[in-house]
Amino acid sequence: MTKNVALCAIEEAYNQGEIDWKKPVSCHLYPVIQDYSEFSAVNYHKWQICDDACELGEELGVPVYKFVKEALIRKFGEDWYAELEKVAETL
Repeated sequence: MTKNVALCAIEEAYNQGEIDWKKPVSCHLYPVIQDYSEFSAVNYHKWQICDDACELGEELGVPVYKFVKEALIRKFGEDWYAELEKVAETL
């Protein structure tokens, strides 16, 4: 556990330098994304286990897409994420 945040064992091992590969991008993105055979949809999966994180995000003004920024860039790239930020600013 780092800074009162529970991490998966793979993520913790990577962060501590015990392994040199990150966890699968599908795990890194969670609770965002749904892969289909022909396309990927970026959706938020609301799940009770994430309630505390969502409450903190609201308090700090951090939307879910910013919380998973690194994972979204890993999956879709910097340009895609920059476009997402532009769109989010208009909402």
